[in-house]
Amino acid sequence: MKWILLIVVLCVSGPAWAGEARPLADDPAAEARLKHLAVELRCLVCQNQTLADSNAPLAEDLRREVREMIAKNMSDKEIIEFLVSRYGDFVLYRPPLKATTTLLWVGPFVLLTIGATALVITLRRRAHKVVDAVVSEEEHRKVEQLMAEGGKRS
Repeated sequence: MKWILLIVVLCVSGPAWAGEARPLADDPAAEARLKHLAVELRCLVCQNQTLADSNAPLAEDLRREVREMIAKNMSDKEIIEFLVSRYGDFVLYRPPLKATTTLLWVGPFVLLTIGATALVITLRRRAHKVVDAVVSEEEHRKVEQLMAEGGKRS
């Protein structure tokens, strides 16, 4: 019974020994720079997440590499230039407007315009196909008779 009590006490007391997580960098200013840069950089694996948001192993490696460059006293601009030269503009979460990235910036607007144009053309064609139906006197009398009978049932 004592052994079971000892095991339970050891298992339950584990969280009491846990400490607060320390940042990976000893320097809070370096960690702040890393966070600022990580928001500006794209995870190369996730593609739609920033380096700060991603938990992919490659993102961790890139954060570690950026942290090392910060420790070497490289400026933010130098770090970004190094990563762009290594991975291309794709590494930037907001790539610059260049000839090579024009489709990235203009593409969504072009697709939206094409979609809106196709919708307008389809709706106009559909409107021209609608024909007014001619109702004869006999059909008109039948409708009035049915409506009169429907009113009596209520």
